[in-house]
Amino acid sequence: MSRQHILISATIASLVGVAASSAAAETALPLASGAAADVAAATVPTCDDSGQCHVRVTPTQLLAKAESLIHAKQYQAALPLVDALGQVPELRMQRQFLAGYIAIETGDIKGAIKKFRSILDENPGQTRVRLELARAYLLSGKEASADYHFRLAQNDENLPDEIAKTIRNTRSILRDQRIWRFSFDFGFAPDTNINGATDAETIDINFGPIKLPLQLDENARKRSGVGQTAGFSGGIRVKANDRLALLIDADSKIINYKGEEADDIVVQVAAGPELRIARYSSVSLQAVGLQRWYGGRLATREYGARFGYQQALSEGQRVGVELDARRTESQISNAYSGWQLGANATYEHLVGKSMIASASLFARRDLLNADGFSSFNYGVNLGIGGELPFGLNAGVSASVSRSEFDAPLLLYSTENRQDWRGFARAYIGSRKMKFLGFSPSIDYNYSRVDSNYDLYEMSRHRVNFKFARYF
Repeated sequence: MSRQHILISATIASLVGVAASSAAAETALPLASGAAADVAAATVPTCDDSGQCHVRVTPTQLLAKAESLIHAKQYQAALPLVDALGQVPELRMQRQFLAGYIAIETGDIKGAIKKFRSILDENPGQTRVRLELARAYLLSGKEASADYHFRLAQNDENLPDEIAKTIRNTRSILRDQRIWRFSFDFGFAPDTNINGATDAETIDINFGPIKLPLQLDENARKRSGVGQTAGFSGGIRVKANDRLALLIDADSKIINYKGEEADDIVVQVAAGPELRIARYSSVSLQAVGLQRWYGGRLATREYGARFGYQQALSEGQRVGVELDARRTESQISNAYSGWQLGANATYEHLVGKSMIASASLFARRDLLNADGFSSFNYGVNLGIGGELPFGLNAGVSASVSRSEFDAPLLLYSTENRQDWRGFARAYIGSRKMKFLGFSPSIDYNYSRVDSNYDLYEMSRHRVNFKFARYF
């Protein structure tokens, strides 16, 4: 934990305070003798004939006294009062918050994270709690998690300007200081179309002026199966100075089916400089290399470059633009070799206090050796996801795109191929359930291609059950 992180945490704590009060029942609450001593000055004790005295206070009085002791940094004196609040179900959230606040202020960062996380699992819209959770992650050295929760808290329109400004500055510092990231997942995936093929039994082929039906064998038709999946994503950011850094990113996706025919492995590496051009914006230029193995053999090599632009806007919004140009070398057929040019623009907007919505426009130009496989693809993607009650993360997204090819494949048709492509995804995962740090989730994916070529008509359902861990 750096000294700068401690200073940022102290600044946020001093700005937001510790108040956790809300409407509470006015039921009288008996206290143990230790706790009673702490509120005796504010109440009148009653004594029986044996000389034993007792103090009875309302939950509101007890909560107020606990908060005042915490404001005065008398944490040990406040603890029995906070424990006594456990007898009031209506104040469960306030008790958890104060217990978490005491934990973070007395150095029990893991305990604080657990208590704040438990509140947000049931009430994800609690901005005050989210700020403390972000501060706890910051003190534990988990900058990515801290930045995520600061970003969600930043969207609360009721935040005072001073706090909102501090959050923006903190997120800027965190992005600038982040050194590395890494995530890993594994699972299994039932799939209705593991080879992405058509369900048609026959297709028409041109034989001179005559069309003849061609019977497709099993390998050319849609097949189902269950695959084992794994993947990782990581990156390193090495600062050269306050404005310039070197980015190194690596990603991989692996899926293994029975046999080798549909096994699919993709590995991509990118490296290059990132330049901060303003406090909340940056540009990057990376060399990119990719290899794909399909069906147990090397299928494709790609190499090129990509340019990126990122701009953080007010209240946690963000825009990004990426341009990509790469050379493809197919190991299956030289007809698939050539150039790929891509572009996409994305806008992210915070919805409420726990959800992120996004919209993207994308386009890709494939300039391959065979005109029949060269195409122009363009479309839009929409999505929303975030935190829900009961400790769940969930989201949905969908995209639709159009593909127009440069020339016909004369074996199948005299018309240029034209496709409509659709994709939809829904996911849900648990923040509460963990096994060795891995959290479970379920993804459902649906993809469809409607084409004027029967051979390329396709639909696919896939469910991915996986465990993921983020470092």
